[in-house]
Amino acid sequence: MDFSKRTGFDSEKYLKEQTSAILERVQRFNQKLYLEFGGKILYDYHASRVLPGFDPNVKMRLLQILKDKIDVILCIHAGAIERKKVRADFGITYDVDAMKTIDDFREWGIDIRAVVITRYENQAPVKLFRNKLQLRGIKVYLHYPIKGYPADVDLIVSDLGYGANPYIETSKPIVVVTGPGPGSGKLATCLCNLYHDYKRGVKAGYAKFETFPIWDLPVDHMVNLAYEAATVDLEDRVLIDEHHLKAYNIKTVNYNRDIEAFHLLKRIIEKITGGETMYQSPTDMGVNRASTGIVNHDVIKEASYQEIIRRYFRCAVEYAMGLVEKETLDRMNQIMEKAGADVTDRRVVIPARKAAEEARNCGKGNDGIFSGAAIELHDGTIITGKNSPLLQASSSLILNAAKHLAGLPDKLYLLPVNIIDSVTHLKKDILDGKMVSLDVDETLIVLGISALSNPAAKMALENLKLLRDCEVHLTHIPTPGDEAGWRKLKVNLTCDPEYSGKNLFISD
Repeated sequence: MDFSKRTGFDSEKYLKEQTSAILERVQRFNQKLYLEFGGKILYDYHASRVLPGFDPNVKMRLLQILKDKIDVILCIHAGAIERKKVRADFGITYDVDAMKTIDDFREWGIDIRAVVITRYENQAPVKLFRNKLQLRGIKVYLHYPIKGYPADVDLIVSDLGYGANPYIETSKPIVVVTGPGPGSGKLATCLCNLYHDYKRGVKAGYAKFETFPIWDLPVDHMVNLAYEAATVDLEDRVLIDEHHLKAYNIKTVNYNRDIEAFHLLKRIIEKITGGETMYQSPTDMGVNRASTGIVNHDVIKEASYQEIIRRYFRCAVEYAMGLVEKETLDRMNQIMEKAGADVTDRRVVIPARKAAEEARNCGKGNDGIFSGAAIELHDGTIITGKNSPLLQASSSLILNAAKHLAGLPDKLYLLPVNIIDSVTHLKKDILDGKMVSLDVDETLIVLGISALSNPAAKMALENLKLLRDCEVHLTHIPTPGDEAGWRKLKVNLTCDPEYSGKNLFISD
C-alpha cells in the first residue's frame, strides 16, 4: 500500500488540545509554571517524518498563541560549546544553533528572555561565546556544576547548591525552558529557579513537554521504536512507567532515564516545596497530547518503520566514521530486529545499488570508484544516477530527476561542457584537487548559471523545489559538497556505510 501521500496526523486538532493542556497545568501552580521543552521547537522533522501531517513548526505556533503568557529561556551546556558538538540535521555546532534559535524566535515575534550556560567551568571557548551574546544585547546567566549532583539532595537543595546559581528574572506565568539537543541542562535550570521562587514565597510548578515517546501508545508501537532509534546514542529505551501503574493502575510508557530518575527528582521537588508532592509518576509531569492528533495509525506505523531504517543507515555511517561505538550500532541492530525491519524495505536502496553496479559494468566510474544514487519522487517514480569522470552520482541523479520533472529528454545535456571543463580545470590544475567531478553544491551553481541562457536548464532548475522531502539513497558516504547540497534541497538522505575511495582524508 502506498502511504506516501496519506496523512496520519491532524496538526490543528493537536494544537488545540496541546494549548489547552498547558493552560490547565499553569492554573494548578499559582500561575507560575516552568515548562521544560524537550525535542525541537522549530523544524521538528523527525516528528513530521513519523507522523505524516505533523507541522514541523507546530510547537512554535503553539508558543505564538501563548506569547503574551510566556518568557523563554535558552539553555546550552558549556561542554557542548567546548567540544564543538554538531547538530546532525543542520550540520552546525550547538553554539551556532543557539544563535540561530534566537534569530528564529525573533522571526516568529518571540524574544528569548535569557541564555543560560549550564555546567560552566571557565572554559575559554565558552567565555568567547558569552561575550559574543552579551555584545549583541542578550542576557546571559552562568550556572555552575553542583557538587554531589544528583544524589546529595540536602546539598543540592540548599544555598550551596541551587541557591548558588543566579536567579533568572522572569515576569510571565509560563517560563519555557529549551535548548539545542539533550543534556543542555533544562531540568536543572527549571529546578534552580523553582528553588529561588519558593524561597521568595512563590509556589511555582514544573512540567515537561516532549513529543516522544508518546505515553499512551504501546511500548512496542512503531512510533516509540522510532524514538528509540533516534536516541540510540543516548541508550534511551521506552518502558512501562511502573510509577504510574502503581499509583493509578493505568499502563503508560516513558523512557528509561525519566523513570529511573523519578524517585530522586520527586525527593528534590519535595525538598524544594517543603514536602508538597506535585506528581506521582514521570507521566504525570508531562503535558504531551500528541496522540490526540493521530488520525490514521496505519500511516504513522509505516512512516515510523521507514524512519527506523533511515536511522539505521545514519548510525551505520556514524560508526564507519568513528563517531559512535560498536555498542551503539549493536543497539540499533536490536531495534531493527524488534521492528522486523530490513534495509531493502527502503525503496531507493536496491535501485541505488543497481546503478552503482551499472557504473561498474560500463566502466564509467571515476578513478576506479563506482557509485550509484536513487531518489523516489512524490508520485512514487524512482530515478537513478551513477558517477562518471564529470559528475558524482548525486549530481547525476539530481539532473536526471530535474529533467524527468520538467518533461525533458533523458539524453539532453543541461550543463555546458565549457563551464564543466572550466570548473574541473580550477579544481584540478589551480587548486590541486584530487576529486574533480562535480559535487552537488557545484552542480547546482553550474545549473543556475546555465539557466541564464538555456531554457531547458531553467525548466530543470525551477523543478528542483519538487525534490523537497523526497527519499534519497547513495551507495557511498557523501563528500562534504554533496552533503551540503542535499541538505539545501531538504531531502531525506541515507547512504550505505561505504567510503567512495581509499583515502583516509576526504575533501571536495
